[in-house]
Amino acid sequence: MDNQNLEAQKNLRQPMTLERPKKLKILVVDDEPDNLDLLYRTFRRDFQVLKAESGVQALQLLDEEGEVAVIISDQRMPEMKGTEFLSRTVPQFPDTVRIILTGFTDIEDLVEAINAGQVYKYITKPWDPGELKAVVQRAAETYDLLKQRTEQLRRAHAHMDLLTVLVQVTQAGSGLEDTLKPLAQAFAETLAADHCILQLVKNNTLIKTQGIYSETGTIENWLEQDPLSQEAIATKEMQLCLNIPKDTNLNSVNYYQDNNVKAHLVIPISYRSQTVGMLSIQWQESCSLREDELRLIHLSAELLAISLASSCCSLKEE
Repeated sequence: MDNQNLEAQKNLRQPMTLERPKKLKILVVDDEPDNLDLLYRTFRRDFQVLKAESGVQALQLLDEEGEVAVIISDQRMPEMKGTEFLSRTVPQFPDTVRIILTGFTDIEDLVEAINAGQVYKYITKPWDPGELKAVVQRAAETYDLLKQRTEQLRRAHAHMDLLTVLVQVTQAGSGLEDTLKPLAQAFAETLAADHCILQLVKNNTLIKTQGIYSETGTIENWLEQDPLSQEAIATKEMQLCLNIPKDTNLNSVNYYQDNNVKAHLVIPISYRSQTVGMLSIQWQESCSLREDELRLIHLSAELLAISLASSCCSLKEE
C-alpha cells in the first residue's frame, strides 16, 4: 500500500486530532458512608467513580449508567449481600471485573462466588490503600485488555465477511446493477457506517451507474458536488475527514448539514491505473479509523476494482 495513503488521516485538516482517553468507570458500593467516601477519594483521580449505598441502589445506577470496568462492593450490607449483588450483575455485564471487601469470614459465600467467576478478588477490611489501589489497577487493565481483544475479534470477523462478499461477487459475475448495492452494503456494515455510495467513474467523471446503501433509508447521491470526492478524483488518492463539524472547509456544505454526516471517507477505485469507481463511506458521528482498518480498506478497494471489471463486459460503457 502507498505510504501516502496511510498518511491520509494526518493530511486532513486537523479535526482528526486525538482526544485524550476517557477515564474508565468504576462503581463502589458500601452501606457505611465513611467507607464509601474513602473509596471515592481513593480512586477519583484515576477513574470516573460512581458510588452507591446498597446493592439495590447500585443495580439502579448500573441501569442508568451502563457498564463499568470494575465494581468494588462491601460484602455485609442490608437487604442484599455483596456476593448476591455481584451475581446479579453478571448476565448484563459479563466483562466487568468484581472485587469484594469483607471484614468477616464469609468463606462459603466467597468461595462459591469466586468459583462461579463472579468475583475477581476479595480484600479483607480494614484494607491497605496501596494494596487495594494495586488490585483495582490490575482489574482495570484486565477489563481493558478483554475489551481490546473482543473488539479485535469483532473487527477480524467483520473484515473476513467483507472480503468474502467481495470474492463471492467477483466470482458470481452478476450484472453491474446487481453488484454495486450489495458491495456498498458490505462496506457500510463492516465499518459501522450509516451511508455508503459506490459509483462508477468514466474519464475522471462520476457517471450515473451506482449502488447506494443507507442504514437510515434512502439518501441523495451528491458526490458530484462533494469537495472530498472532487479532490479524490483529481489526486487519485483517498480523502478523509473524521470530524466534519470542526472542518471549516466542509462544515458549511449543505449535504453534510442536511443529512447529519459527521465523517466522510472517499476512496478512488483504480483498475490498471485508471479510476473506474468511487467509494463514499459516511458516518453520522465523528469517528476514528485504525491503521489496520485503512489497510483493509485499500485491500478491499483492489478486490473491488477486480469485481467491477468482472461485473461488466467493458468498463468503457456508461
